[in-house]
Amino acid sequence: MTQRVGDIDVAFRAEGAGPAVVFVHGLAEDHTSWRAQQDALTDYRTYAYDLRGHGGTSLGTADGSPEQLRDDLIGFLEAVSGPAICIGFSLGGTVVLGAAAREPDLVRAAVVLGTSTVVGRAAVGFYQERIERVRHGDRVAEAMLSDTTAALRNARTDVGQLTKWRLEAIGSGLGYVNAARAMARLHEQPLTPELTGIRCPVTVIGAEHDTFCPRKAADIILDALPHAEYAEIPDAGHLMNADQPEAVTRTLRQALESTR
Repeated sequence: MTQRVGDIDVAFRAEGAGPAVVFVHGLAEDHTSWRAQQDALTDYRTYAYDLRGHGGTSLGTADGSPEQLRDDLIGFLEAVSGPAICIGFSLGGTVVLGAAAREPDLVRAAVVLGTSTVVGRAAVGFYQERIERVRHGDRVAEAMLSDTTAALRNARTDVGQLTKWRLEAIGSGLGYVNAARAMARLHEQPLTPELTGIRCPVTVIGAEHDTFCPRKAADIILDALPHAEYAEIPDAGHLMNADQPEAVTRTLRQALESTR
């Protein structure tokens, strides 16, 4: 399905019946990263959409800002799902927290996995290097394979297939560049101070072996939101939903049921 939201056509999948839940994927992914959860959580009305320039969603007039990606989610909530529990992974978690702070009446609860609200200089350098590779077509597949391998822990995960899917999700790469620029801006303009505007319940989920978004990133969010809950996915790297999808589904169901 597609829906016009602002200046973009948003591709999404909707499943189930019950309270509304909106899933927001991470960088170099698309809505299919949430397929296992949508197939399992059929007692909720779940929506998983493709971010601007990822998967089947158009790029529009992208400005490389986290605020624009936040507003895309707000527009989706207004046009498609209505007020919902929002679940976001990594980049998607940052989008969810931004929307929860900006429009508290639309985000009933927030669940964020492997999420940062501020990034350091090393992360900025990583994003800038990857942006240049994608813009110039410089061994993009090699870089994606390296990044995917480093973000996994479970030896049973098919790294090659996962890398292929991630490359397909970014297509031309323009959406990847846009989103990477948005994440890099969190160095100079952290989202952390805005978290005080969040009124809904928040659950922060980390992965035991996440080197891209370690426990320190979760602690920054938890310090800003002292009533937030924390859960951890064992034996998983940053791409926890690829490493341990069943554990992620169980943990998400627990978080969802706590909001009923």
